[in-house]
Amino acid sequence: MTSIDATRAVKALWWLVLIRGVLAVIFGLYALFSPAAALLALVFVFGFYAIMDGVAALVVGFQHRRTSHWGWHVVQGVVSLVAGLIALFWPGPTIFALVIIIAVWSIVLGVTEIVEAFTARRHGSSSWVWLLVGGIVAILFGIVLIVSPTAGALTLLWVIGAFALVFGVVHVVWAFRLRRAAKAVSTM
Repeated sequence: MTSIDATRAVKALWWLVLIRGVLAVIFGLYALFSPAAALLALVFVFGFYAIMDGVAALVVGFQHRRTSHWGWHVVQGVVSLVAGLIALFWPGPTIFALVIIIAVWSIVLGVTEIVEAFTARRHGSSSWVWLLVGGIVAILFGIVLIVSPTAGALTLLWVIGAFALVFGVVHVVWAFRLRRAAKAVSTM
């Protein structure tokens, strides 16, 4: 690809980066200012995705039933369909299950970081304290999620919203820089 081709590509596609950024900013603001509705929307999006994924896996499985692994596609399809239907018809338990999974993950992560901290200390590393603090924070976060899953779910959504907002702003700025760079190259 020549620099002329690259410039043309950037000129033609910078607006896609802009749209991605704008959508992320909108989602981030929605998640920050209406977290309960945004969380419910995420569960519904997951539910529809899981149902479509399940249908696709079932189709692949039945179309390839002459192969030795076709049954696994069918199993995947059934599991995805069930997960999608649960998400759509019982969104509350779906949110609760997600929070519990994140809580357990955080606790396990914290324990491994603490073990890693003591291993680093034995090897003379000066960063062991940061690992220890990170492990303790991760465990406490997991415990808070288990003790108060509703507050934990909203907190997680605020974190996701803040991330989406920053991600979106970065992409909007990047899009305009791409556009400006493409214009500068084309005028040379």
